Amino acid sequence: MLNKVIIIGAGTAGLAAGIRLQNNGYDVEIFEKNPKIGGKMYQIQEKGFKFDVGPTIVMMPEVYKEVFQQAGKNPDNYIPMKKLNPIYSIQFSKEETHDVSTDLADLTNFLENISQQDTLGYYKYLTQTYKRYLIAKEHFIEKGFRSSKDFYNPKTLLNALKLKTFNNAYNEISKYVDDERLMKMLSFQTLYIGISPHNGPSIYTIIPMIETIYGVWYIKGGMYTMATAMAKLFQELGGKIHLDSNVEEIIIENNKAKAIVINGEVIESDYIIVNADFPYAMKNLIKNEKNRGKYTNKKIENMDYSCSCFLMYLGLNKKISDDTRLHNIIFAEDFEKNISDIFNGNDPKDPSIYMYIPTKIDETLAPKDKETLYVLAPVPELKTRGHKWTSDEINEYKKIIYDKIKTKKGLENIENLVEVEKIYTPNNFESNFNAMNGATFGLAPTLLQSNYFRPHNKFKYCENLYFAGSSVHPGAGVPIALTSGKIAADELMKDDINGDN
Repeated sequence: MLNKVIIIGAGTAGLAAGIRLQNNGYDVEIFEKNPKIGGKMYQIQEKGFKFDVGPTIVMMPEVYKEVFQQAGKNPDNYIPMKKLNPIYSIQFSKEETHDVSTDLADLTNFLENISQQDTLGYYKYLTQTYKRYLIAKEHFIEKGFRSSKDFYNPKTLLNALKLKTFNNAYNEISKYVDDERLMKMLSFQTLYIGISPHNGPSIYTIIPMIETIYGVWYIKGGMYTMATAMAKLFQELGGKIHLDSNVEEIIIENNKAKAIVINGEVIESDYIIVNADFPYAMKNLIKNEKNRGKYTNKKIENMDYSCSCFLMYLGLNKKISDDTRLHNIIFAEDFEKNISDIFNGNDPKDPSIYMYIPTKIDETLAPKDKETLYVLAPVPELKTRGHKWTSDEINEYKKIIYDKIKTKKGLENIENLVEVEKIYTPNNFESNFNAMNGATFGLAPTLLQSNYFRPHNKFKYCENLYFAGSSVHPGAGVPIALTSGKIAADELMKDDINGDN
């Protein structure tokens, strides 16, 4: 008889783990609380407009493709991709906007117009950061940690020192470039994983390096295509997905995870993988604190959480300026204050925003001659902020975001173009996706919450229980979440083969 695996949550990591296990002969069922698959890789549809809810930027395409290749499938048949150039538009002020290219000649021209010395520094940054990335990939990102011996050994500790993680991202970048604009351009990406460039370990300077060296891509139909393609492959392999199925509890007996509970019904399984947010799962799915080891309610409360996001999904009644790109960054006038506000619990009055306009290259996401616009501003998570967003606060902050959008050429009258308006706040991430404190990116990837110190994929405190997703190793971001699903599945299969159940 096939070993049965239950996966809680049809998010990115849950689907990736499900495909891997189903393809390796397991009987896998996924239970998802929402009416659609995807987790935060969700989609809103209204009046012909389609909005990606969460992630939008495709980096490290080989990680996306590997999900399909390991099942013997051609990824082009599931997630057709297009490489972008320029990768995004970056607006430092109302008077200064640049396209950022991965083309060597165009990038060099852009950098030399700023400073020849900084051009040299930029390429030194790429070289040094690429070296560190290769170490991180081989020895940390793609490696599961089970016990202290997996980390506290001479080889791993030596490689950890080579990563030079004790500096923060902003200070690390300052070693290579002096111009404030380039400093911003190489540091804001830490917000992709919900941490300040002033507090995030310097290893996260790999993100802009990855953008430059490997490029930024677009999946036809938007990011939600990845979610639906994974679900399609999983079901083609024989896996089952149950929607509108909220898991209430994980039953643990004699130090083994035995079953889940949905609407009072007990569903048994040989193994369980949890793709729900790790802190939420600890507090809500494992009822008895004694079964959680060190992860008591107090421990969960005191952990560090990533920032959250204020998101506006706008359906526009006409096409907008050719000066905009698929991905657009508009910096705050005072970027330092913007960052400090986010991580000190204050809603930034002058936010930096990210605008994603997929209809620039994909007409399928809006009615004819109309535009789909996604606008994101990083904001504090709910614990740091101190309270949930009220309707008055949402309306007030909406006006601040509209004012920021208006600094972009062609969008000066943005409110007059809006046909559909949807808003997500940290409240929505908490209620819709069970993100603790509404923290969009899960646990913050601080030095003491990264690698071995992040919650492990194989749960240490009971057997047959595994975790995947942004709050566990190796962390947040779609390629990393996909890797998390892979590690969780591999850890499970390792135990199954060794009879450790």
